[in-house]
Amino acid sequence: MPMYRVRSFHRAGGEVLAEHLPTCMYRLPNVHRRPSPAASPPPQVGARERWEEVDPSLQALESRQEEVLKHLYELKSAVDGLSKMIQTPDADFDVTNIIQTDECSPLTTNGADLDLMLGKDYGALKDIVINANPSLPPLSLLVLHSLLCERYKILSAVHTHSSVKSVPENLLKCFGDQTKKQPRHEYQLGFTLIWKDVLKPQMKFSIQTMCPIEGEGNIARFLFSLLGQKYNAVTSTLIDSWVDTAIFQLKEGSSKEKGAVLRSMNAALGKTSWLVGNELTVADIVGWCVLQQTGSANAAPANVQKWMKACENLAPFSSVMKLLK
Repeated sequence: MPMYRVRSFHRAGGEVLAEHLPTCMYRLPNVHRRPSPAASPPPQVGARERWEEVDPSLQALESRQEEVLKHLYELKSAVDGLSKMIQTPDADFDVTNIIQTDECSPLTTNGADLDLMLGKDYGALKDIVINANPSLPPLSLLVLHSLLCERYKILSAVHTHSSVKSVPENLLKCFGDQTKKQPRHEYQLGFTLIWKDVLKPQMKFSIQTMCPIEGEGNIARFLFSLLGQKYNAVTSTLIDSWVDTAIFQLKEGSSKEKGAVLRSMNAALGKTSWLVGNELTVADIVGWCVLQQTGSANAAPANVQKWMKACENLAPFSSVMKLLK
């Protein structure tokens, strides 16, 4: 005998019973629009006012949206009008005049803010560590070290990694006499050069937290920024372009590429004393060092020769010249 009886859904003749099942648990009024007159009345007592009237906050939101869209259309029309007034510059536009009139801010007495550049670390000396291969010394980094020593109290050190069997004596003493004359905490910056078997120079100034900066050009840009020199966007772009040209074409390119770079340098130095403007930049440092490394100095055109002599008259360059002898 069954525990409970279930009514059949079919009559004897096969006709299906019309069962009226609910479509939802309970009804709610539509708060987004006013209902039509034929709509069924709200099922809950006290909800008639909310049903018949639109929520004021919704009306305010719609009005605000319309105002924002109207304002956006007005801005778009203004921008379209301005774009028609501005002429597109020629691809051959010469920015030399802009650079000549641009006055680079002079190097400050104390240089850049090291806490801002390297991060603030209480009670610890900020230490820049560079790994370089002694078979191809990064001369530009040695020049920049000398420039930094003119701005900061730097604790310099040279070490040899176990991956290198021997290092020439002049490279071991590339920073001069490294005997400590002051306690470590009295220095502003540490500069440690490690001769190591690496493909490209690598630099870190936060050993635990940062990935290394690779490439002589990239490291040179960073070190030069510590001198506090600032440029506008056009000048900065040209400086970066000369640095990349020196590294990737003058140093690593074919003989045809090297010849083209020397001609470009000769043309640029015919207009200004330095590669970019009338002040020494990292482009001059990297360019001069690459010419020394590749042995292209003797074959350089007249303006380039004159520029190289101007570099060598500066103390940081002359100290590196001693390493090449």
